[in-house]
Amino acid sequence: MYLKKIKLKNFKNFSETEFDFSPKLNAFVGKNGVGKTNVLDAVHYLALTKSYLNYSDLQNIRFEHDFLTLEGNFVKNNTEDVVFLSVRKDKGKLLKRNSKTYEKISDHIGLYPLVMISPYDLDLIKEGSDVRRKFIDNIISQSNKEYLSSLIRYNRVLSQRNTLLKFFFQNQTFDRNSLVIYDHELILLGELIHENRKKLIHEFTPVFKEYYRLISQGNERVSIHYKSALEETPFEELLASSITNDRSAQYTTQGIHKDELELKIFDHPVKKFGSQGQQKSYLIALKLAQLELIQKKIGHTPVLLLDDIFDKLDEYRVEQLIKLVNEEKFGQIFVSDAHPKRTAEILKRINSESKIFEL
Repeated sequence: MYLKKIKLKNFKNFSETEFDFSPKLNAFVGKNGVGKTNVLDAVHYLALTKSYLNYSDLQNIRFEHDFLTLEGNFVKNNTEDVVFLSVRKDKGKLLKRNSKTYEKISDHIGLYPLVMISPYDLDLIKEGSDVRRKFIDNIISQSNKEYLSSLIRYNRVLSQRNTLLKFFFQNQTFDRNSLVIYDHELILLGELIHENRKKLIHEFTPVFKEYYRLISQGNERVSIHYKSALEETPFEELLASSITNDRSAQYTTQGIHKDELELKIFDHPVKKFGSQGQQKSYLIALKLAQLELIQKKIGHTPVLLLDDIFDKLDEYRVEQLIKLVNEEKFGQIFVSDAHPKRTAEILKRINSESKIFEL
């Protein structure tokens, strides 16, 4: 599977442009601020229906314009699909595949799997647990429609329960039976989500460790631990025992929305004890493991986006990364780099079909 070409209109800093891609390796080079990352983000948008960098669709519309459009041609199983996405300030987002509009945009997720590695991903290591939960959820959702549907429904019911708790607090009232309605569905959905996350981490951890070993010469011991209150206590009991805290806090204080992923190096948090190079190696290993697991589950190799990831890596780690992504199990790759000479040298060493785009 690969992206054959893409057209951008009023997307971020681009007025109107298009690119024809190599099915193997594509590199965007140029000074900072010219839009290298934006092209990669457009690829991400078409594959996963949203920007990698912005939460709001409207933020991606070019300044002083009212809409953006993206169109891409994906080749999969010798069949070419045309994906069209538009965002309009007055009408919202529209997504089409082969001229047919999706009733639910979430139905598109998983058709064109993709993994992106970006400097912004350091949030995965440095920020709060919600970022790491999203990472787990992204891996599972690209290959499991039931999980994605359950996750969407869980978050909706959780929001409704929290609204009710806030209403109780503000009006100095309480009706336990009203909460029970939401509790039943949260328990059903939450237990399903928990089991899928636990299974995923069990499969994911040895793959991640192997990638980290290959990148770092195998001299650094790393580990991942999935932490969930549901490991110790059934969800039903958690909700029942936390009701007093929930009423006081005005939100649901226990559940799978509080799960954590502990990332460690030498048994210490990598965000505190890892060097910049170690943190970047850790991040790359996480993402390459993500790609491999998605590939195993759906039978298609995800497109890999490498956004400005060579900085902060020593020569050996860069060399190992180059060797890894040149293996046959990796499919189409997009790279952005502010150093054209370095990119040209990397492409020579990879020795595969490639294109360089200077912006």
